[in-house]
Amino acid sequence: MRNEEMKKEILLTATLAALFCWYSVAQAGSGELSDIREKLTNLENRTAELEKQRKAETSPTDFRVFWKDGLNLNTEDGAFKLKIGGRLQNDWFWSSEDDDIKTNIGEQEDGVEFRRARLYFSGLIYDNVEYKLQLDFEGGDADFKDAYLGLTDFPLGTLRVGHFKEPFSLEELTSSKYITFLERALPNAFAPSRNTGVMLHHVASDEKMTAAIGLFRDTDNYGEDSGDDGGYNITGRITALPIYEDGGASLLHVGAGYSYRNPDDSYSYDASPEAHLANDFVDTGSIAGDRVDLLGLEAAWVNGPLSLQAEYIKADAERFAGSDVGFDGYYVQASYFLTGEHRRYKTSEAAFSRIKPKSNYSYGGDPGAWEVKARLSELDLNDGNVTGGKLNNITAGLNWYLNPNTKIMWDYVRADKDTIGQANMFMMRLQFDF
Repeated sequence: MRNEEMKKEILLTATLAALFCWYSVAQAGSGELSDIREKLTNLENRTAELEKQRKAETSPTDFRVFWKDGLNLNTEDGAFKLKIGGRLQNDWFWSSEDDDIKTNIGEQEDGVEFRRARLYFSGLIYDNVEYKLQLDFEGGDADFKDAYLGLTDFPLGTLRVGHFKEPFSLEELTSSKYITFLERALPNAFAPSRNTGVMLHHVASDEKMTAAIGLFRDTDNYGEDSGDDGGYNITGRITALPIYEDGGASLLHVGAGYSYRNPDDSYSYDASPEAHLANDFVDTGSIAGDRVDLLGLEAAWVNGPLSLQAEYIKADAERFAGSDVGFDGYYVQASYFLTGEHRRYKTSEAAFSRIKPKSNYSYGGDPGAWEVKARLSELDLNDGNVTGGKLNNITAGLNWYLNPNTKIMWDYVRADKDTIGQANMFMMRLQFDF
């Protein structure tokens, strides 16, 4: 309260000084100008003293509370920050499939689930220590997702230690809050997600380039079986923005990632169609080996409401017995905002971020944002005598963004399994995040 009163006094003093100056100059002759200057100088000194006193009495621990896509608390000097956020995703699923799919894969049962139910705290301590703790309550248990600390002023960039995502794949590093489709594309079967490790991340060329490299240990199921003796992995990613204009309304993103993975004696890859409640359609089974090399190539183009995105991921895997094997997958997707928005991109993370409608939905008034979308993806888990299967998906749908924090998504997926048969799946998601 004292600080607010002092602000008002400073404003009043400055206003009076300006009025006094204008009036005095208008009324005074040349002989009186020196007296006017002296009085004006006194008023300016008083204003400076009040401002200095106000700053001295402001505590660095006084938090300013405000809403910006979530609840934020910041000190006036910005040295301490706290954001409280979360997400809730409620999914509905319906499927019909060929008899051959029912026989070879299994009947796909309609269902409903809370795909994600998360709460997180993140922020900054003493201007140079970042932190984040994120818990997922899906299934009724509380499991760690992100749990890390980082030094933002490390000599070569930001040094992060804890449990977080390895730097690999544009779609994997784009939060599930912001992905265009309900589920990530088929090649995501290869992409590493969260593990425990240490990573150095550097942003250069006015945030037009990023580079990250880290050493991780497999703890994919952290919070459940985190005591397992997992292998060590080295993962890195580099990205560039050859085009970035109009605050990201026009951009071209290119990037590449590599991961050397040292699994503990065996590894496997499997995937369902791009529907979380569907059964696995392809599966290599357990393969005896202790090395996998992953290579990922990624690109995205945004031109106003139109965006294109594509990735290719290849896994070269060694085996203890028999020749080495290679698996791969790709996707190409497009989306278009009927209401004129564009996909937003966060340059410091080289990933896409929150969509903000030009106008929030209101009944009988503004429509919110509407986005149409389509994607083609393929995953091939056949090589040599490993017959994990080959899966193709065609996905199309519609997204309705009621406001920056609420959206409804509809996806139709046509899944084609080798020469066995096809399945048609329809999904809907109700999402709120902050």
